[in-house]
Order: sequence, then C-alpha cells, then structure tokens
Amino acid sequence: MARRILSGALALAATTLVMTPTVAHASPPGTKDVTAVLFEWKFASVAKECTNTLGPAGYGYVQVSPPAEHIQGSQWWTSYQPVSYKIAGRLGDRTAFQNMVNTCHAAGVKVVVDSVVNHMSAGTGSTGTGGSSYTKYNYPGLYSSYDFDDCTSQVSNYSDRWNVQHCELVGLADLDTGEEYVRKTIAGYLNDLLTLGVDGFRIDAAKHIDTADLANIKSRLTNPSVYWKQEVIYGAGEAVQPTEYTGNGDVQEFRYAYDLKRVFNNENLAYLKNYGEGWGYMSSSVAGVFVDNHDTERNGSTLNYKDGANYTLANVFMLAYPYGAPDINSGYEWSDVDAGPPNGGTVNACWQDGWKCQHAWPEIKSMVAFRNATRGQAVSNWWDNGNDAIAFGRGTKGFVAINHESSSLTRTYQTSLAAGTYCNVQNNTTVAVNSSGQFTATLAANTALAIYSGKSGC
Repeated sequence: MARRILSGALALAATTLVMTPTVAHASPPGTKDVTAVLFEWKFASVAKECTNTLGPAGYGYVQVSPPAEHIQGSQWWTSYQPVSYKIAGRLGDRTAFQNMVNTCHAAGVKVVVDSVVNHMSAGTGSTGTGGSSYTKYNYPGLYSSYDFDDCTSQVSNYSDRWNVQHCELVGLADLDTGEEYVRKTIAGYLNDLLTLGVDGFRIDAAKHIDTADLANIKSRLTNPSVYWKQEVIYGAGEAVQPTEYTGNGDVQEFRYAYDLKRVFNNENLAYLKNYGEGWGYMSSSVAGVFVDNHDTERNGSTLNYKDGANYTLANVFMLAYPYGAPDINSGYEWSDVDAGPPNGGTVNACWQDGWKCQHAWPEIKSMVAFRNATRGQAVSNWWDNGNDAIAFGRGTKGFVAINHESSSLTRTYQTSLAAGTYCNVQNNTTVAVNSSGQFTATLAANTALAIYSGKSGC
C-alpha cells in the first residue's frame, strides 16, 4: 500500500440516493473478464491501444490510471494525490478522457477507472495539474478541514482497525467517509465518470475505508451495480480483512500474486493443481487476481517484467487457470521506483521509449483468447511430473502445458479435446490431436503450449 494515492470525485450537484440494494458482480460482467491495466498511459494512447490491440485480442476491460487533477511532479505517485475531482491530470483532459471511453467502447473494450477516494494530497500545498490552488486539508470548493478525519498521524498499527481507517496513509489527508457531505461528494465524482461512459471502478486503498462507508457511497451511484474492484491487501492477523468487502464487489487477492512468485522462483509448479480456493483464498467469484501491479512490481513482493520466463509463464498460467478475474499489468521500465512514465505517458509504440507493453507480449496476448474460449470449463486431465512441468485441460475447450524445467520435455498428453488440428498459440505451430484425445509434443525449457477449440489454423 506503500505509495498509493487516490483519485477523487467532483462535487457535482447533489446525488440522488438510490435505495436499490447493491448488486456485487462476481468478476466483471460479460463473457470477457481479462483487464489490461495500462499504468500511467495517456488517455489518447489508451484509445489507440483499444483499437489496435485490446479489442482484437479479446480483452474485456482496460483499466486507466487516476484521471483527477493531482499534485504536480514527475513521479508516478503524484497521480494518486488528488487535489480536485476535475479530469485534469497528467494523462489528459476531459475531452481526451471522453474520446478514450468512446473509442474503447467502439473496440468492444470496457473502461475501469483507478479511483482515489480514501484521501487527498500530502505536503504543504500549491497548485495542481489543472491550475487549482490547494493546501493539505483545504481544497477550495471541494473539501475543508472539517471533511477530514481527526487523526492526523500516519497509519502505524494494522492490528488496530480505527488506526487503519481513520489515520493517514503515508501522510495523505484522510477523508472522513463517515460524513454525509464526503460520501455525497465522492459519489458525485464517480457519477460524473459514469456520465462519460465509465464501466467500473478500482477503489484504491479500500482497506483504509470502512466497508459500510463504501457500500453507502456505491448505493448513491446512478448505476449502483456498476463493476467494483477493491484494493484490500491481505495481512495475517490484521484487523481489516479482504472478505469484509466482498458484499460491495470484487476484492483483489494479493496472496495469489505473492504465492505465484514463490512457486515460480523457488518451489514446484506441481503445487498449483488446486490453486485458488484450495490455498485458502477468497471465492473465485469475487477475487481479482494479478501477477503484479504497479506497487508490487516495485516493492519486490511479486514477480515483475525483470524476471524473464518466470514472469511470462506466471501470466500464461493465470490466464489459463480458472480462478478469479485477471489483470495484466502493463507499464514501463524503471530503475528508480518513483520514476514517472516515459514521455509524460505518451506511448508512440510498444517496446519503445521504455514502454514494456506486457499486455501485447505474444505469449500473454494469445492467452486472452484462450481464456475467453474456455470460459466456464473446469480443470480436467491434470498432469505434472512432481516438479516444474504441468499440463491441464479446460474441459472440452482447451489444453495448456507449461515446462518450467531447465531442459526440454517430450511426452504424450491426454486431453478431452475433439480430434483435429489445433494451433499452439504460444509459438504458432500446429498440434494434431488423435481420436483418443491425445497428442505428442516437445516443449523447450521455459516454454508453454496452449490449444483451444475454434483455433485450428495458425
């Protein structure tokens, strides 16, 4: 949670309180549940990527970084310190944002907004990216000192619920979300985004907001059943637990990413046979999963793009295995963990200027269509060698094999697929499945194979 800073909401006209009970979607609604998280991409660049890559690849959602006006500075985390709820951040203005939403929708991609509503800024204050003046605890026309929690010291004790939810996360002015005015104002911001066509929200630092406060805010939305994904980091023995928030919507399951790092780096892939609920995680129907996100790739708690095949294969496994709703983190190269995006967020082309574009890596991108094609199919025909080679089917719809060993592996696999020729989308070679559902293949070290119904030619 270390450097998270939320995006807020424009205090628009008073929002009508909707009395309809909140409906929590069990993973993003629709037939495509993979989200490309284009971290710190300008909205104009996101729009192009929806058209060129995300839509054609089958991504259901794109998640954009916080759009609200924020403190000035080149660091990425300035986007997480809002000073108003105007769409006037580094990544684009209201017109660019609206164009992005429209363009992504035309490409069949829905838009999720990373939403910072736990807090405002830290520091002494100045002028925001949109020209608004502010000081900590005073945001003219939006919030005054009366709208913040009384605790002005930093969160210091995660075994104390009150401390976690009323004190300041890394010195950020903590909004009193128990107040009527604050709730109405945050809902106003989110409703403003809904008028622009937004399809869902990631609630940043949700752990630091009482779940009842978030439920109240969500109930005020013009679409109270909108997709809702909450950042609540699991901590053993902590006072606030992720399961408290599942009544509002999905919750990000951080243990999934932590354990994938340990398994791919130091343990056996064979252990993944019952991954997910079998490991004590939240129900698959309410879990948001990822290999890494913008925080964890920097703090070392998960794999990241620097981990080579371990990282790529972990993403392949996540997309192939039916647990939770997956996010694909797509950011930029960094050596300084605070460094902001190249070119101020403009992506002229993938794999240039430091942009990593993990969502477009062939091994990862090809698995989005695999996931869509195998939706609703349980794991079948599991095989492992007791070590770092695994294979499993997705019912009658698909089959994947991963060789994380240090040498190549040749074997015959049993599937539930119909006989025929299939395309291994990992390397665009053909695979022949016989009338018994078997095929023989050789996988080089640290490679994968993935075939699915409907994809015969390469």
